[in-house]
Amino acid sequence: MSSVQNRSHTPCVINNKMEAFTYFYYLIFLIGIIGSCIALWSFVSQRKARKCLNIYLINLLTADFLLSLALPFKIIVDLGVAPWGLKIFHCQVTACLIYVNMYSSIIFLGFVSIDRYIHLSGNSRFQRIQEPGFAKMMSLVIWGMVLLLMVPNMAIPIKNIEPKPLLKCAEIKITLGLHWHVLTNFICIAIFMNVSAMLLTSNFLVVKKLYKNKDREMQKDVQQTLRHVFILTGIYIICFVPYHIVRTPYTLSQYKPVGDCTVQRSWFLAKECTFLLAVLNLCLDPILYFYLCKSFRSKITQTFGLAKEMKHKKREAEQAANETNLTLCN
Repeated sequence: MSSVQNRSHTPCVINNKMEAFTYFYYLIFLIGIIGSCIALWSFVSQRKARKCLNIYLINLLTADFLLSLALPFKIIVDLGVAPWGLKIFHCQVTACLIYVNMYSSIIFLGFVSIDRYIHLSGNSRFQRIQEPGFAKMMSLVIWGMVLLLMVPNMAIPIKNIEPKPLLKCAEIKITLGLHWHVLTNFICIAIFMNVSAMLLTSNFLVVKKLYKNKDREMQKDVQQTLRHVFILTGIYIICFVPYHIVRTPYTLSQYKPVGDCTVQRSWFLAKECTFLLAVLNLCLDPILYFYLCKSFRSKITQTFGLAKEMKHKKREAEQAANETNLTLCN
């Protein structure tokens, strides 16, 4: 009986032994920041974003840079080497920035898919939607909506608790903070469900239209567009669907913890594994830029193609010099 009582009073630790995850986060950060910097260099070289698609992709890149700023803090905290103040800062600020990235990326991917469908349909009724001014206005609305949801999580006061080796962010939230966190969770789930329906429907209509109007002369263009649709849909499903299957049960387990520590630990590990996939979009988005943005693709191809050509000419020059030296020796 005493052993059962001791187990019931033992605090449930669910966020220890996180070092294995940090290696994956570090790799994602390293690959993602390189890809994002290349994308930024390509977009900056453009004088002006003249297409809605480019505007949405630039905003997607902005969200990726927010994740690049926030991810190192999560890595340090999960390694267990962060001081107490940095743990609090991560819970209040950088963890919220990661969610800002996630949901702005989800929404912008939805608008990218709609833009692809409208461009392919050629319907004059949607002509105004494809104007750059509309895309800029919608981008401001999206950022405003996401920040309105996430900033209160940073601004609501927190509890003062004694420093300890491991900290769960829910532990420092007051009742209002926990309620807002749960409310935000359900609003974000609703956003995800609506954007998913929007993205999958528009991509399905694109595929249907392409197969309906299939022509031998347009075979190459059809295959290219289909490839773009499947890449966009694949990135969206891989990165965001698994996390949103797990997020609501995990949040509810934080708000009203279940008695069994093993169950809490299982939900936490499921959340961390799927969250790892969610931040993987930092690595996969540059692939999206390459296939969807013609100017980005041509800039990358031109730059690396030129470098390859110069390397090839240098090799030919060295070979010619070696042959000349051999001739002189003979």
